[in-house]
Amino acid sequence: VQLQASGGGLVQVGGSLRLSCAASGRDFSNYGLAWFRRAPGKEREFVALIGRSDTRTGYSDSVKGRFIIFRDNAKNTMYLQMYSLKPEDTAVYYCAADPSPLSDSRYTYEYWGQGTQVTVSS
Repeated sequence: VQLQASGGGLVQVGGSLRLSCAASGRDFSNYGLAWFRRAPGKEREFVALIGRSDTRTGYSDSVKGRFIIFRDNAKNTMYLQMYSLKPEDTAVYYCAADPSPLSDSRYTYEYWGQGTQVTVSS
């Protein structure tokens, strides 16, 4: 599966943004999906994950209550709706996919999108 992330941009503190991750290839619904991010000078970190059927989701503590992950298997697309953005949310956001059981470890995921930049200005 090939992934294409989009929707990043510049937003003010407290603003909202929606990221998209479009997938090509077959059997999109058989993949667990996740978002990770990498801030300047930091390691890539887990943000959110979603199971194949959209009933299981998970979030890092830093985004819980502010971000929502969801997917539309009919459109082969995953989304990350971000609210109440903070300067510390500034990072390149990556989407990832893997057919194995859900994990918040970046080492689990075989397929990655190219990343989309999110910048939150204060």
